[in-house]
Amino acid sequence: MIKIAICDDNIEELSKITSLLETYRIEQPIDYEYRTFHNSFDIISLLEKGDSFDIYCLDIIMPNFSGIELAKEIRSYDKKAQVIFLTSSSEFALESYAVKAANYILKPVTKEKLFPTLNDTLESIMEEQQHAIVVKSKDGLQKILLSKLMFVEAMGRKNLYHLFSGRIVECTSRFSSVCETLLIHNEFIQPHRSFLVNMSFIDTIEKNTLTLQAGTNIPIAQGKSKVVKEEYLAFQMMDF
Repeated sequence: MIKIAICDDNIEELSKITSLLETYRIEQPIDYEYRTFHNSFDIISLLEKGDSFDIYCLDIIMPNFSGIELAKEIRSYDKKAQVIFLTSSSEFALESYAVKAANYILKPVTKEKLFPTLNDTLESIMEEQQHAIVVKSKDGLQKILLSKLMFVEAMGRKNLYHLFSGRIVECTSRFSSVCETLLIHNEFIQPHRSFLVNMSFIDTIEKNTLTLQAGTNIPIAQGKSKVVKEEYLAFQMMDF
């Protein structure tokens, strides 16, 4: 299920976009749901509670908290989400690039402008969702999207997969096997013998500790701080 958030302070614009989405659903039978928001703060409130969306369609010119500011806030929680800006002015194009927007649609939003953008964005999401692992837990086989996996923790004979949503998947496979599976992906690093971390979720790095965006502290093994910082910097540079 693809989740879409639409934020515009103009009620008529919101109605127009939702109508287009309903038409798009008929033409492209993709499983998705959407929610509408009249201001940025309602979306931020959901992000703070751990909720998120796959696509954010944001009006740029909104009172109090603009779409650009909202996108920056979204990026602090989720670097992989797709952001589409909807605006009546082209003057914000450079700023939209800075927050890695998927597209920039000038109003009025029409079928001819929106549908090709949604096609490209959904294709990108589908490709991302194929970037996953399958693990065997006490509840059976489970597919875990790497973009939602914050870190894996070895605890005795158990491996705990901590997801962005707050859910924890418990497995009993060897941690060395987990390392072999995840460390081939550029976003994962092993700062400590008992932890694998998705660098997309790192907030700060200190001498002996990694702090994730959710506030979780991960230990860094003695003497490994410099290597961790270098790998994280290299990972960040991959987006440029």
